[in-house]
Amino acid sequence: MNSSNSIVWWLGRLLAITLLATSSLSAEFRLGAAAVPINPPPGIALAGYYHARGNEGILDDIFAKATVLDDGQTRAALVVCDLISMPQWIVAEARRMIEVQTGIPGTNVIIAATHTHTAPVLFREWSRDDSDGGAEPVSKNYSRTLPKLIAEAVGAANEKRRPVRVAVGKESESRLANNRRFWMRDGSVGWNPGKLNSQIVRPAGPIDPEVGVFYAETAAEKPLPLLTFVNYAMHPDTTGGTRISADYPGALSRALALYKGPEMLTLFGNGTCGNINHTDFSWVGRQSGPNEAARLGTILAAAVFKAYPRLQTLTPIGSIRVRSEIVKLPLPPFTTEQLERARLDVRSARDNTREGFMKLVRAHRTLDIAAREGKPQEVEMQVIALGRDVAWVAWPGEIFVELGLSVKAGSPFAHTYNVELANGAIGYIPNKPAYPEGNYEVESARVAEGSGEMLVTSALRMLAELHGEGVATSSNPQSAPR
Repeated sequence: MNSSNSIVWWLGRLLAITLLATSSLSAEFRLGAAAVPINPPPGIALAGYYHARGNEGILDDIFAKATVLDDGQTRAALVVCDLISMPQWIVAEARRMIEVQTGIPGTNVIIAATHTHTAPVLFREWSRDDSDGGAEPVSKNYSRTLPKLIAEAVGAANEKRRPVRVAVGKESESRLANNRRFWMRDGSVGWNPGKLNSQIVRPAGPIDPEVGVFYAETAAEKPLPLLTFVNYAMHPDTTGGTRISADYPGALSRALALYKGPEMLTLFGNGTCGNINHTDFSWVGRQSGPNEAARLGTILAAAVFKAYPRLQTLTPIGSIRVRSEIVKLPLPPFTTEQLERARLDVRSARDNTREGFMKLVRAHRTLDIAAREGKPQEVEMQVIALGRDVAWVAWPGEIFVELGLSVKAGSPFAHTYNVELANGAIGYIPNKPAYPEGNYEVESARVAEGSGEMLVTSALRMLAELHGEGVATSSNPQSAPR
């Protein structure tokens, strides 16, 4: 390219950027939020374990909750369902319906699960479907209804879009979540080793204490609260029992509604909590049941209440940009003998001891890996960015907290929300050092050592690209949320 052509090219590029920025600045940022009940029919088993659990009714309602973001040129949606996981086939069909009904590109939609263990079991196309009820007709039929319900939630949120002010902030809650892997006195790494266990030396990993808050209210003289998105990393395996429940994310929603009003939607995006749960192993107190879920939800709500007065209004809000890419994750090795043993262990599973449980874990892992016939796990990593301050990172499984912390540390966005079990669910994805340590999550993982770090690399690359493309979109006057 000669010098005159180079000057013309750069002038054209500058003009395009200027026109984009000018048109974006004149646009009015809008947001809508809506929820659709997804309570299952009677007779469906509950999810979360390696055997079928009966369902004796509804303790509290479960929902597909959605928000639609609109910068005047681009729309994107974030959906979170009160379910244990989000199978990729459900995501694909829901995205197709959303695109047809709303015009929002399916690639601009994140669909995630909170990971509540008192949700209906879904059909996931896994070997466990036969043992935990996922292959039963009632589960298959319920699973087939979910794409339509998810699309309804996005459609309702899209219809409710209105001009908004957006504010963001963080709070720290370090005494709620706990790493459930521990170094033991014999040099091994234990998993959920039991309360007051004298053999515990120390946790084998960290937690992520950050409570991320994204808040939107109407851009009016007397603003109305529309949305509080809360991001925190902790397993919702608290309520237990045999009734449908959203677990502590449901309690969080109810607590925030008491303050902001029932019209405000609370959207909980679970962070990278593959090795994080609520159990305090130094406390003798019982930590299961609806009361414990209420306690956890209330404490988390208190962190949000503390964050509200210090939220920073985004002025301007910024443009919406989306990236996603397919990452091919290698499979763990297995032998012919292990495959034969897996088939036998699944057929003869009768042992309720921890060793019997671990046999089932290894067996289903081997069967699912063998079913891929050597093909790597193809998973989607996705990032939705808003301006130069906010980004959502969607992870396709139960991700170890160390991986999410690495992305937050390397992200150029001040507010980076990790959302796991999004756009697919392939089980546990540990960090590399955990593999030689072993135990449940590693024995369950359907991806090889180093896979988690591949996802971190993908996320950080997309975050860097999107941050460099940040263009302001809204000139809403600066005003602290009320």
